Amino acid sequence: MDKPEKQDRKTEKRRDERSRTVRLDTPRELRRSLVRRPTVRQDAFGIFAEQFARFMGTARFLIYMTLFVIIWIGWNLLAPVDLRWDDYPFIFLTLMLSLQASYAAPLILLAQNRQEDRDRVIGEQDRQANSRAHADMEFLAREISSIRMALGEVATRDYVRSELRALVQELEEQQRREADEHADDDWDS
Repeated sequence: MDKPEKQDRKTEKRRDERSRTVRLDTPRELRRSLVRRPTVRQDAFGIFAEQFARFMGTARFLIYMTLFVIIWIGWNLLAPVDLRWDDYPFIFLTLMLSLQASYAAPLILLAQNRQEDRDRVIGEQDRQANSRAHADMEFLAREISSIRMALGEVATRDYVRSELRALVQELEEQQRREADEHADDDWDS
Protein backbone atom coordinates (compact mmCIF):
# COMPACT_ATOMS: atom_id res chain seq x y z
CA MET A 1 0.00 0.00 0.00
CA ASP A 2 1.22 3.41 -0.78
CA LYS A 3 1.06 6.34 1.62
CA PRO A 4 -1.99 8.17 0.20
CA GLU A 5 -4.16 5.04 0.62
CA LYS A 6 -2.96 4.58 4.21
CA GLN A 7 -3.59 8.24 4.89
CA ASP A 8 -7.11 8.00 3.43
CA ARG A 9 -7.88 4.98 5.59
CA LYS A 10 -6.57 6.72 8.71
CA THR A 11 -8.64 9.83 8.10
CA GLU A 12 -11.69 7.69 7.35
CA LYS A 13 -11.11 5.73 10.56
CA ARG A 14 -10.81 8.97 12.57
CA ARG A 15 -13.98 10.31 10.95
CA ASP A 16 -15.82 7.09 11.85
CA GLU A 17 -14.60 7.32 15.45
CA ARG A 18 -15.67 10.97 15.65
CA SER A 19 -19.11 10.21 14.24
CA ARG A 20 -19.54 7.44 16.81
CA THR A 21 -18.55 9.68 19.71
CA VAL A 22 -20.77 12.56 18.65
CA ARG A 23 -23.77 10.99 20.35
CA LEU A 24 -23.19 11.01 24.09
CA ASP A 25 -26.28 8.96 24.87
CA THR A 26 -25.06 6.00 22.80
CA PRO A 27 -22.29 3.82 24.20
CA ARG A 28 -19.32 3.19 21.99
CA GLU A 29 -18.71 -0.23 20.60
CA LEU A 30 -15.97 -1.83 22.68
CA ARG A 31 -15.03 -4.64 20.38
CA ARG A 32 -15.08 -5.07 16.69
CA SER A 33 -16.36 -8.24 15.18
CA LEU A 34 -15.10 -9.78 11.99
CA VAL A 35 -18.58 -10.68 10.87
CA ARG A 36 -21.27 -8.07 11.07
CA ARG A 37 -24.49 -9.03 12.73
CA PRO A 38 -27.48 -8.98 10.45
CA THR A 39 -29.71 -6.00 11.09
CA VAL A 40 -33.43 -6.38 10.97
CA ARG A 41 -35.73 -3.40 10.86
CA GLN A 42 -37.90 -3.94 13.92
CA ASP A 43 -40.86 -2.20 12.37
CA ALA A 44 -40.79 -4.31 9.21
CA PHE A 45 -40.46 -7.53 11.18
CA GLY A 46 -43.24 -6.40 13.52
CA ILE A 47 -45.54 -5.70 10.57
CA PHE A 48 -44.78 -9.17 9.20
CA ALA A 49 -45.56 -10.69 12.61
CA GLU A 50 -48.88 -8.85 12.79
CA GLN A 51 -49.87 -9.99 9.30
CA PHE A 52 -48.88 -13.56 10.10
CA ALA A 53 -50.80 -13.54 13.40
CA ARG A 54 -53.81 -11.99 11.70
CA PHE A 55 -53.73 -14.72 9.03
CA MET A 56 -53.39 -17.49 11.62
CA GLY A 57 -56.53 -16.25 13.32
CA THR A 58 -58.71 -16.76 10.26
CA ALA A 59 -60.93 -19.64 9.19
CA ARG A 60 -58.96 -19.83 5.94
CA PHE A 61 -55.80 -20.77 7.86
CA LEU A 62 -57.66 -23.47 9.79
CA ILE A 63 -59.08 -24.88 6.55
CA TYR A 64 -55.63 -24.86 4.90
CA MET A 65 -54.05 -26.60 7.91
CA THR A 66 -56.85 -29.18 8.02
CA LEU A 67 -56.47 -29.89 4.30
CA PHE A 68 -52.69 -30.12 4.70
CA VAL A 69 -52.99 -32.68 7.54
CA ILE A 70 -55.69 -34.70 5.71
CA ILE A 71 -53.61 -34.83 2.52
CA TRP A 72 -50.47 -35.71 4.51
CA ILE A 73 -52.18 -38.54 6.39
CA GLY A 74 -54.09 -39.74 3.32
CA TRP A 75 -50.99 -39.86 1.16
CA ASN A 76 -48.96 -41.68 3.80
CA LEU A 77 -51.73 -44.24 4.36
CA LEU A 78 -52.90 -44.83 0.79
CA ALA A 79 -49.81 -44.27 -1.39
CA PRO A 80 -47.50 -47.13 -2.33
CA VAL A 81 -44.97 -47.89 0.38
CA ASP A 82 -41.95 -46.68 -1.63
CA LEU A 83 -43.65 -43.24 -2.29
CA ARG A 84 -44.58 -42.54 1.35
CA TRP A 85 -42.41 -40.08 3.23
CA ASP A 86 -43.90 -40.40 6.71
CA ASP A 87 -44.77 -43.86 7.91
CA TYR A 88 -47.02 -44.61 10.84
CA PRO A 89 -47.17 -43.06 13.57
CA PHE A 90 -46.64 -39.84 11.52
CA ILE A 91 -43.58 -38.67 13.38
CA PHE A 92 -42.54 -36.28 10.60
CA LEU A 93 -46.03 -34.69 10.58
CA THR A 94 -45.78 -34.16 14.32
CA LEU A 95 -42.36 -32.59 13.83
CA MET A 96 -43.69 -30.25 11.10
CA LEU A 97 -46.65 -29.14 13.23
CA SER A 98 -44.39 -28.58 16.24
CA LEU A 99 -42.01 -26.53 14.10
CA GLN A 100 -44.90 -24.44 12.80
CA ALA A 101 -46.16 -23.88 16.36
CA SER A 102 -42.69 -22.98 17.64
CA TYR A 103 -42.45 -20.21 15.04
CA ALA A 104 -46.07 -19.11 15.35
CA ALA A 105 -46.06 -18.55 19.12
CA PRO A 106 -43.28 -15.89 19.22
CA LEU A 107 -44.72 -14.14 16.17
CA ILE A 108 -48.14 -13.98 17.80
CA LEU A 109 -46.57 -12.66 21.02
CA LEU A 110 -44.69 -10.00 19.05
CA ALA A 111 -47.90 -8.95 17.33
CA GLN A 112 -49.67 -8.78 20.71
CA ASN A 113 -46.88 -6.65 22.16
CA ARG A 114 -47.09 -4.24 19.25
CA GLN A 115 -50.87 -4.04 19.66
CA GLU A 116 -50.43 -3.44 23.39
CA ASP A 117 -48.01 -0.59 22.65
CA ARG A 118 -50.50 0.94 20.21
CA ASP A 119 -53.31 0.56 22.74
CA ARG A 120 -51.19 2.24 25.40
CA VAL A 121 -50.46 5.21 23.12
CA ILE A 122 -54.12 5.48 22.08
CA GLY A 123 -55.19 5.25 25.73
CA GLU A 124 -52.80 8.04 26.68
CA GLN A 125 -54.08 10.20 23.84
CA ASP A 126 -57.66 9.50 24.94
CA ARG A 127 -56.81 10.44 28.54
CA GLN A 128 -55.25 13.69 27.37
CA ALA A 129 -58.24 14.47 25.16
CA ASN A 130 -60.62 13.63 28.02
CA SER A 131 -58.72 15.83 30.46
CA ARG A 132 -58.80 18.69 27.93
CA ALA A 133 -62.50 18.14 27.37
CA HIS A 134 -63.07 17.98 31.14
CA ALA A 135 -61.18 21.25 31.63
CA ASP A 136 -63.19 22.85 28.82
CA MET A 137 -66.45 21.65 30.35
CA GLU A 138 -65.45 23.01 33.76
CA PHE A 139 -64.57 26.35 32.17
CA LEU A 140 -67.90 26.46 30.33
CA ALA A 141 -69.78 25.53 33.52
CA ARG A 142 -68.08 28.38 35.39
CA GLU A 143 -68.88 30.77 32.55
CA ILE A 144 -72.54 29.71 32.46
CA SER A 145 -72.71 30.09 36.23
CA SER A 146 -71.28 33.61 36.05
CA ILE A 147 -73.72 34.48 33.26
CA ARG A 148 -76.61 33.21 35.39
CA MET A 149 -75.40 35.27 38.32
CA ALA A 150 -75.06 38.34 36.11
CA LEU A 151 -78.51 37.75 34.65
CA GLY A 152 -79.89 37.49 38.16
CA GLU A 153 -78.68 41.04 38.76
CA VAL A 154 -79.98 42.38 35.45
CA ALA A 155 -83.43 43.95 35.51
CA THR A 156 -85.90 42.23 33.24
CA ARG A 157 -88.40 44.07 31.08
CA ASP A 158 -91.29 42.98 33.29
CA TYR A 159 -89.47 44.14 36.41
CA VAL A 160 -88.72 47.55 34.86
CA ARG A 161 -92.35 47.90 33.73
CA SER A 162 -93.66 47.06 37.21
CA GLU A 163 -91.24 49.54 38.78
CA LEU A 164 -92.29 52.24 36.30
CA ARG A 165 -95.98 51.54 37.01
CA ALA A 166 -95.30 51.79 40.73
CA LEU A 167 -93.49 55.12 40.20
CA VAL A 168 -96.29 56.42 37.98
CA GLN A 169 -98.86 55.46 40.64
CA GLU A 170 -96.72 57.08 43.33
CA LEU A 171 -96.43 60.27 41.26
CA GLU A 172 -100.17 60.29 40.61
CA GLU A 173 -100.84 59.86 44.33
CA GLN A 174 -98.41 62.63 45.12
CA GLN A 175 -100.13 64.90 42.60
CA ARG A 176 -103.52 64.08 44.14
CA ARG A 177 -102.23 64.84 47.61
CA GLU A 178 -100.76 68.12 46.41
CA ALA A 179 -104.00 68.91 44.61
CA ASP A 180 -105.93 68.04 47.77
CA GLU A 181 -103.61 70.20 49.86
CA HIS A 182 -104.11 73.14 47.47
CA ALA A 183 -107.83 72.56 47.57
CA ASP A 184 -107.77 72.52 51.37
CA ASP A 185 -105.72 75.69 51.38
CA ASP A 186 -108.24 77.29 49.01
CA TRP A 187 -111.09 76.32 51.33
CA ASP A 188 -109.29 77.66 54.31
CA SER A 189 -108.69 81.01 52.78
